[in-house]
Amino acid sequence: MNGPLLSRTLAFAVLTLALSTSQAAPDAQFRPAFQLFNQASAGDKAAVDAAADAFDTLLQAEPTNPVLMAYAGASTAMKARTTILPWKKMGFAEDGLAMLDKALALLTPAHDAIGQHGTPASLETRFVAASTFLAVPEFMHRGARGNTLLAEVLASPLLAQSPLPFQSAVWMCAGAQAAKENRVADARRFFEQVVQRGAPQAEQARVALQGLPS
Repeated sequence: MNGPLLSRTLAFAVLTLALSTSQAAPDAQFRPAFQLFNQASAGDKAAVDAAADAFDTLLQAEPTNPVLMAYAGASTAMKARTTILPWKKMGFAEDGLAMLDKALALLTPAHDAIGQHGTPASLETRFVAASTFLAVPEFMHRGARGNTLLAEVLASPLLAQSPLPFQSAVWMCAGAQAAKENRVADARRFFEQVVQRGAPQAEQARVALQGLPS
């Protein structure tokens, strides 16, 4: 799978506040799965299968939870990195993307409520899907949809109400995508926003800024 910077942005979305609602899995169950997902997103191949299994288990208990389905789909798609067999790579990627499509289809206005760790469920679902769509190879034709979803998250008034680590994860993803598309001014604006807000991703944003052309 391509786009390591895009996928790594999720690893920095660890949030400190977890609120239990009708759309949220119990924090004691969600947090270990989320930590495994972060490790997998950061490049730990050994954590990929464990993350996928953990979210599959959570999803079995709440099969209509779009956040859990999105993470299950994203971690399934990441399993494409763990095999050298082309047909398995495609199988994992396609299965994961299908789950993400289903998670997005589940969203209703009710999912604007808080889901996991103080973040609106609709935003987190869209962001996980956007990050994954932008990270898969271009021949899978998900880039346009990923850009659309990312733009929706950035434009949503709910983003300003979300915890800073989640906001900054979105800005990091937007900055990385802008840099990939040679939109240097946009990339610099997003990365500088992360630094100025003093987010947990600030050091990563400084490194990204140094890598931009002057």
